[in-house]
Amino acid sequence: MNLDDLRNQIDTIDNQLLKLLNQRMEVVKEVGKYKEKTKGAIYRPEREKAIIDRLSKQSDGLLTKEAIEAIFMEIFAVSRNLELPERIAYLGPEGSYSHQAAELKFGAMSNYLPISSIEGVFKVLANKEAKFGVVPIENNTDGAVGATLDSLAKYDSLIVAEEYMDIHHSFATTLDDIKKIKRIYSHPQGYNQCINFLDEHFLTDVEFVPTRSTSAAARRAKEDPTSAAICSKIAAKIHHLPILFEKIEDNEANRTRFLILSDFKNGKSNFDKTSILAKLDDKAGSLVDFLQKFKDVGINLLKIESRPIKEEKFKSMFFIDFEGHGDDESFKKLLNDKQNSIKWLGSYLNGELK
Repeated sequence: MNLDDLRNQIDTIDNQLLKLLNQRMEVVKEVGKYKEKTKGAIYRPEREKAIIDRLSKQSDGLLTKEAIEAIFMEIFAVSRNLELPERIAYLGPEGSYSHQAAELKFGAMSNYLPISSIEGVFKVLANKEAKFGVVPIENNTDGAVGATLDSLAKYDSLIVAEEYMDIHHSFATTLDDIKKIKRIYSHPQGYNQCINFLDEHFLTDVEFVPTRSTSAAARRAKEDPTSAAICSKIAAKIHHLPILFEKIEDNEANRTRFLILSDFKNGKSNFDKTSILAKLDDKAGSLVDFLQKFKDVGINLLKIESRPIKEEKFKSMFFIDFEGHGDDESFKKLLNDKQNSIKWLGSYLNGELK
């Protein structure tokens, strides 16, 4: 069998795939009509997870669970746009890591809206100018993102999903020979996180030109034929800038958690996480007493983060993640406690259990 025969086999299989995908989309359109009548949520992460888990168990070929997820996340994105085209706001600019996280969750075909600030994303959602929002909440080296915590307290958008993403800096250039590079464009933070790579390739003496974002770095490197950019993978893709080295950061364990925000409540699954905001009485032992209540009702805490209340001197609010859903009886018992103020921020699939 020669190469042409193999390619003909692939063409035949692709034709079958296209026919089946079109059949799937016809069913998706009917699902969209039903959801429109019943006002059901278009985005159902627990349903998507169930599909990927089921297909992964059935797969007996070369496709891993990660490969199946990558393929079907794009199919899900196309399906959602057929059901009901919806806009996704994210912390911009275009080509930012929030943009990359949004594409991981919603696929390349969705309608994206870059916003210049985290609070701006919340405002867009509050004004119904977008259905979903994507913002960072914490990084494993820099900690919690204060602007996101403050906005969760101030606005009513709900957390409907989360996405954990490894943050990789790429080295992109139109040049094939690294020795010909005369300028490196990068956001200063990204540049400083890649010093070891620059040292190893004798690039620390090359002129560094700071930019406001990774996207701006990629755009300027594309326009400058004797330069390179330290940027995100998605920024390089957007500006059609070839990637010479894909992962160049000093800390290979750099990971960021992103929140997916919207205006609907998720149903229960067996893999739920819930986030709340608690404002406690200003008295000795109030935090200890409050945390004891979680133990008393059998709730496993996952995270607690304090944040100052700006309007009140030396008072704090606490952001808490725990296992379970907001409809669980154990959580309802906590809500009956009138001594403290608790704001439910959302229940969603635990992204760490992927």
